[in-house]
Amino acid sequence: MPIYEYRCQDCGTKFERLIRRSEDVSELSCPNCGEKRLATELSTFAPQMGGRKDASLPPCAQSGTCPTPGLCGRN
Repeated sequence: MPIYEYRCQDCGTKFERLIRRSEDVSELSCPNCGEKRLATELSTFAPQMGGRKDASLPPCAQSGTCPTPGLCGRN
């Protein structure tokens, strides 16, 4: 069940929704103004670092880009 990001084309509000069935998309409306003119936004992956701290692995950048692709989230 993926989470999709949307932007309302009327008021500009950005929001996320968990889409369980394809029929759920037709029922979507803006939580701010209630309009149904929505644009799908591109999502960025932001790994959450936690647990054991390993000094040998560099930290991931807060911007969602990683200086060492493939190693983020492995500590």
